Amino acid sequence: MSDSTSATQSAATSAAPKSGRRFEGQVAVITGASRGIGLGIARRLNAEGATVVLTARKPEALGEAVAEFPEGTALAIAGKADDPAHRAEVFDTIAEKFGRLDVLVANAGINPVYGPLVDMELDAARKIFDVNVLGTLAWVQDAVHRNGLNFRENRGRVVAISSVAGQVPSEGIGFYGISKAAVSHLTKTLAVELGPDIRVNAVAPAVVKTKFATALYEGREEEVASAYPVKRLGTPEDIAGAVAYLASEDADWITAQVLTADGGVVTAGGSA
Repeated sequence: MSDSTSATQSAATSAAPKSGRRFEGQVAVITGASRGIGLGIARRLNAEGATVVLTARKPEALGEAVAEFPEGTALAIAGKADDPAHRAEVFDTIAEKFGRLDVLVANAGINPVYGPLVDMELDAARKIFDVNVLGTLAWVQDAVHRNGLNFRENRGRVVAISSVAGQVPSEGIGFYGISKAAVSHLTKTLAVELGPDIRVNAVAPAVVKTKFATALYEGREEEVASAYPVKRLGTPEDIAGAVAYLASEDADWITAQVLTADGGVVTAGGSA
């Protein structure tokens, strides 16, 4: 056994929950999954038995991510989350290869700017809204309407990734927070519209140690973490556990909820 194979198996074992393989025989698609939170979610769902379809913009990074999964249990499809042609390719491929979709995790999101809202370029705001909000809606629409996925018949589950920045103002990332507040409300509205067949929930993280969030803690992690009652920042595994719960039968009576996964920082008076 190679060192890389051993490491992959160890990671899968550590990601697997004590409760077993809740997604055996199911198919899940995770957007923005080449690294960070998205990859953590894909690992967790796969460890619990799901065949996972990972999407992200960069083919090379996506290929490296998929290579770590057991053969035949993961598929990579590169493209931009807000591109209709990419979404069509993803769902067409799933329909043809698997004939079903059970879980959609809408994780892809962007925040290309940092600074006060009054100085923000409106084109940047439009792009954030297009990817974070309209992109999330479009993935759900396509999953529901694409023939051959049987998403409604399989009692499909949607989990969107929101943010505590959508709950309280967070310095420098104001419009990102506005977009995530919209994602949270979108989650609740979709849940009401799509029930009882499809459950829709969201997870709202605070600062998670990923490349995406580096600017929020780099060089001062201990200082940032001191505001959290648990005295540490989040990890992709923390968010993956919350997503796996909401997407599982353990949460069968839970829909239209936004689960805050923030180490207690918002309650303690902090922000993202």
